[in-house]
Amino acid sequence: MLAGLIAAVAYGVVGVAMMALGYVLVDLATPGKLRDLIWVQRNPNAALLLVSGLIGVGIILTTAIVGSADDLIAGLIDTLVFGLLGLILMSLSFLLIDAVTPGKLGDELSSPNVHPATWVSATTHVVIAVIIAASIW
Repeated sequence: MLAGLIAAVAYGVVGVAMMALGYVLVDLATPGKLRDLIWVQRNPNAALLLVSGLIGVGIILTTAIVGSADDLIAGLIDTLVFGLLGLILMSLSFLLIDAVTPGKLGDELSSPNVHPATWVSATTHVVIAVIIAASIW
């Protein structure tokens, strides 16, 4: 039981760090402060993009943990590496969508009205996460 508890704490720390980094990346992509957009202005676009990133990171980290085969050190390394890869690819997908579509995606994310581009970007995050999760197996 103690080994499981230690593993849970270690994976939890890595998971929180990856989610915090994901938050920072979404904050950089949106004009203004993400915390104000979501919690003060109740912006659905910013919330959807953040949620999709958090779900994506969760999918990747969970798969890396399950695939670690009871080797805590290797599992932590895999979790960190695959989590970072996921965040990098999600960020690149955001930049790619922004480059090939009209307007600035970041501006659409700060709009108070739900924009279809947010759904496209959010779906891309989840698909990237599922692809990385499948590659882990």
